[in-house]
Amino acid sequence: MPRFRLAAILIMLSISLVSAADRPNIIFFIADDIGWEDLACYGSTVVKTPHFDALAARGIRFSNAYVTASSCSPSRCSIITGRYPHNTGAPELHTKLPPDQVRFPVLLREAGYYTMLSGKNHMGEVSDAFALISKGEGPGSSEDWPRLLAERPKDQPFFAWFASTDAHRDWQIDATHPVYDPASVVVPPFLFDGPLTRQDLANYYHEISRADAAVGAVVAELERQGIVGQTHIFFTADNGRPFPRCKTRLYESGIKTPLLWAGPGVTEGAVCTSLASTIDLAPTILGLAGVEISPTMQGVSLRPIAEDPRGSVRDVVFAEQNWHVYQAHQRMVRVGDFLYIKNNFPDRQALSVESDATFPAGEELWAEHDAGRLTPEQSDLFRNPRPGEELYQVSDDPYQFHDLSADPEQAGALATMRALLEEWTKATGDTVPADPTPDRALKPDGKRGGGKNPREMPGASSGADRINAPGPIRIP
Repeated sequence: MPRFRLAAILIMLSISLVSAADRPNIIFFIADDIGWEDLACYGSTVVKTPHFDALAARGIRFSNAYVTASSCSPSRCSIITGRYPHNTGAPELHTKLPPDQVRFPVLLREAGYYTMLSGKNHMGEVSDAFALISKGEGPGSSEDWPRLLAERPKDQPFFAWFASTDAHRDWQIDATHPVYDPASVVVPPFLFDGPLTRQDLANYYHEISRADAAVGAVVAELERQGIVGQTHIFFTADNGRPFPRCKTRLYESGIKTPLLWAGPGVTEGAVCTSLASTIDLAPTILGLAGVEISPTMQGVSLRPIAEDPRGSVRDVVFAEQNWHVYQAHQRMVRVGDFLYIKNNFPDRQALSVESDATFPAGEELWAEHDAGRLTPEQSDLFRNPRPGEELYQVSDDPYQFHDLSADPEQAGALATMRALLEEWTKATGDTVPADPTPDRALKPDGKRGGGKNPREMPGASSGADRINAPGPIRIP
């Protein structure tokens, strides 16, 4: 019997003796490619997100939450296991999660929860984790969510993993949700401010509003059933917006994520500034359900923050960038006011499909680059070679434009970050592949698509998928 499966059975036997009637329902919303800065409750002055805003008002908004990878499937596999991507055995895009990895919905189901997944999976086989699996309905794969809640068994607490396909490309514009004027969008300074980019952002905003409406429809169904007060609701996204210098990247535009949490006992209308990682969600949800946290999980529970949003559960977060259509191996450390990036493939451009010329914003950026009309900030994508190290002071440099790694005054901060990354690398078994997965080939139409040709993945040579050590969490 696989060791991880045995661990799951032992956990099931040690479940807390909490009656089913006393266990809360739990809904986990995960959006596709929605950046934290594009919700009104996080400061957007353009995008209409009344239901996300209401959720933030009813609970806690985390202002420093981070994904472990700004890439769809590695991020989701990390969340469902509570493990870093290179520890899941699925650290690259389109890699299926190995079945012997412990996933928290399996433990909930074995503890008596009715579990369901609707919408995007992107993690591989999950039939043992969810009693009901739906591909979802409608353009955002979210129209069946209220119906699934209405039709669920009423004699069990439930856990719902509701995974919208908004706002993943290609765009699907409908007549029901807000359509935005390109003139009203906010173009970040690392993108070229032109008509293609503005229309691209306007369409992206439309899909965010549709995801917001889907959350509102679920909350309305909870209210109709009279159970909203017995239900914990989490909302986050798998990675940053699908634009150049965002998705896949380790700047805050790529890895910082919205994280909202409302439910019984959760402080209302609070903002938590503590660092948080999406690997913390699995232990948090298990704890709320009265289920023992698996020793395989590398995250820490956020439950102390429910009552004291001014508290802190970690001093450091880590994130990684691996193959996502293009080769990459970068690692990020965030501590205090500093963000550090180490690039193990500095001779490569930092590319993904979202940053090449496949989509309008990328197309316009590449065209303007060829014409020599980009600012230095907009030209970051085209640097080759790239720095082997980067260091930024986030409060003074929100877009991470000013690299301080060569600043003598920041030598102490740089040394601290290096040491933390080295400790995490050794503890978690992270490795740089000797034979990395190559870039995905061009299709006949000149675009990149299709599958991948996997080679050695990060952590494979060290057996990282069997390592449970989390690396640094607190700094003495």
